[in-house]
Amino acid sequence: MKCPHCNNEVPVHRNPVPTVDIIIEIDGRIVLIERKNPPFGWALPGGFVDYGESYETAAAREAEEETGLKVQSLRQFHTYSAPDRDARMHTASTVFIGQANGLPKAGDDAARAELFSEHNLPSLAFDHATILSDYFSFKKTNDRNVGA
Repeated sequence: MKCPHCNNEVPVHRNPVPTVDIIIEIDGRIVLIERKNPPFGWALPGGFVDYGESYETAAAREAEEETGLKVQSLRQFHTYSAPDRDARMHTASTVFIGQANGLPKAGDDAARAELFSEHNLPSLAFDHATILSDYFSFKKTNDRNVGA
């Protein structure tokens, strides 16, 4: 690409797009949304980080927009950045864990929002099956180490 001011070659930078996903815990279960827009399927609540927004703020905003829940005690879990994790583009998702009270209500990009346990998960979009497998393994390891 040529610079319009000096006509020199300028490198084009292509970077992964930052996103967040949120594992919302309610009474031993987690919230999943059924996506209203492509790619369709069940997924963790989440979305794109807006310019000027922290990842934590984006996670809380997306959780409330898609589920109607105010999430407390947000903590960062892991970042997932495989180039093929989202067929639309290369995204890098920072996943958060948080707690909420009440029942989820679908909003924004969600057609439905429901509670699920580890043993009754639907088929999941993106790499969310991997994320939740890592999460449930983490929970089991943490539960065993509590009080150790």
